[in-house]
Amino acid sequence: MLEFFPFKRTIPFMSWGKVTTMISLVTFLFAVWALWEKGLNLGVDFTGGTVMEVHTSQPADLPAIRAALEKTGLPEVSVQTFGTSRDVLIRLPNKGEANASETSNRVMAALTPGNPAIELKRVDFVGPQVGKELYDNGALALLVVAFGIMAYLAIRFEWRFALAGMLANLHDIVIILGMFAFFQWEFTLTVLAGVLAILGYSVNESVVVFDRIRENIRKMRGATVPHIIDDAITRTMSRTIITHGSTQIMVLSMLFFGGEALHNFALALTIGILFGIYSSVLVASPLLLMFGVKREHFIKPVEKKQEAVV
Repeated sequence: MLEFFPFKRTIPFMSWGKVTTMISLVTFLFAVWALWEKGLNLGVDFTGGTVMEVHTSQPADLPAIRAALEKTGLPEVSVQTFGTSRDVLIRLPNKGEANASETSNRVMAALTPGNPAIELKRVDFVGPQVGKELYDNGALALLVVAFGIMAYLAIRFEWRFALAGMLANLHDIVIILGMFAFFQWEFTLTVLAGVLAILGYSVNESVVVFDRIRENIRKMRGATVPHIIDDAITRTMSRTIITHGSTQIMVLSMLFFGGEALHNFALALTIGILFGIYSSVLVASPLLLMFGVKREHFIKPVEKKQEAVV
């Protein structure tokens, strides 16, 4: 197979296992603390509120629109372009007694003086009950995907591999959620879609490394298990660099040039891809050693045939 980044020497990843496991443990606990202490900054999709789409005759001046809306006293208004630079999405959380009609009238009254040609395209109201249902369904989707991946790993691999892969996946998801909680980035349905995508993406990398480890265990008869794991990771490094490098370039393009509508989605994917690579190499594999994986778990002892007595 053609390798663009050939590694001639086996890199001793497992010699750094204790350090990387400690870093992962500290990061994981920090993410759990952030989720517990600060919680997720749930968007209008989950908490309920008003979503408005307006169209301007010229490319929208978002800072000016935000400044005009701040004067209305409406709390926590989110403004972002949607599709084109002339289409603007305005999200307002569900606070106070005002209904969608009154809220949209206040918004348009604030924006019209600075943008006489502004046009209201649509107004959607997400009630608290609908937002709660979306939140519950999103959590259910996350659990279903997680259990599906657990079942797949349990069927495909020996239990130590399956457990290591599950913990590495859990590590990635908790850190993404923890970072969103710590920095109070808005958690919306698109971010949830990004988290679900990372679940599948991360497990794919673990499966590639695990497959190579299992293959090496059968081929490298005289080698130690840490050396077998190091060799498996080193042999997959070229693929890892090409696959994740190209994916990361695409995601960073969305992050920097995709506008606010895609920003948090791309941010979740960026964090997930970086930690997905890290966890597949430096979390899942050290866990295999911790769980005591041995060659005997894969190679059945040869039974001695009894010689026939003449």
